[in-house]
Amino acid sequence: MNILVIAEHNNTDLLPATLHTVNAAIQLGSTDLLVIGYNCKDVVDAGSKIEGVNQVIFSNDTIYEKPLAENTSLLIKSIANDYTHILFASTANGKNTAPRLAALLDVMIIPDIIEIIDHETFKRPIYAGNAIATCKSSDACKIITVRTTAFEKATLTDKQAKIVSADPSKNTDLAKYISSELSKNERPELTAADIVVSGGRGLGSSENFKVLEKLADKLGAAMGASRAAVDAGYVPNDWQVGQTGKVVAPNLYIAAGISGAIQHLAGMKDSKVIVAINKDEEAPIFTVSDYGLSNDLFKAVPEMEKLIK
Repeated sequence: MNILVIAEHNNTDLLPATLHTVNAAIQLGSTDLLVIGYNCKDVVDAGSKIEGVNQVIFSNDTIYEKPLAENTSLLIKSIANDYTHILFASTANGKNTAPRLAALLDVMIIPDIIEIIDHETFKRPIYAGNAIATCKSSDACKIITVRTTAFEKATLTDKQAKIVSADPSKNTDLAKYISSELSKNERPELTAADIVVSGGRGLGSSENFKVLEKLADKLGAAMGASRAAVDAGYVPNDWQVGQTGKVVAPNLYIAAGISGAIQHLAGMKDSKVIVAINKDEEAPIFTVSDYGLSNDLFKAVPEMEKLIK
């Protein structure tokens, strides 16, 4: 089996999602890493030091400085015949590019896998994680997105894999990059954080989220939220954890004022330790929590914060 992993990066840093995806790929066979970007030597160097990567393929062109799926999918298609499996991280970028590539190759896509049975068979969650589907594909090239929280990170070594170049694709002009509006945050990135503090509609207002933010800053944690809190306008969209938000699996997940709808549980139930704070003793969040506190969060959270040095 020849496996290709599409690297996630920002032209400066190789993102952790890549390490998780490589760890899934090496279970299948000999693994190469494709870096599509512009002037991102540090990303290529970091990718070449991932344990299990045989070679790094680097396509360097100005059209990939702000890469569009319409262009990157054509590039991947040009080398797809050399591979039996092509793996993406199940991120916004991976979910955008993988289906386009599958359409170009006229094959099915196997999305959001959480387990590899063999080179043709994979497990993935369905119905907001309430059931696990076992999928089998006989396509010559299997296009897969990987739920990164289900796989550990690949390790880094001092050895460096071979680096080769690939010719860029032509600019399709099907889409054009206009601009980006990126939120700036001094806290850890939500999907990569070791600790996440999340709030729900029980907070009552955006002002009340400051109670949780103080706790998060003490813990060096990322901030998250339920969809109900996001829809109410309390916090930005990029804080949303759940089926329609971000999937996280930190070492510690603190949920305050979150009832625990199945859509939210689907995004955080793989966390190593879950702490729930809710004054409703019957809240569904307590069914998945390791530690539960039935109390008013506006009393409990400040007390927790005071105890953290």
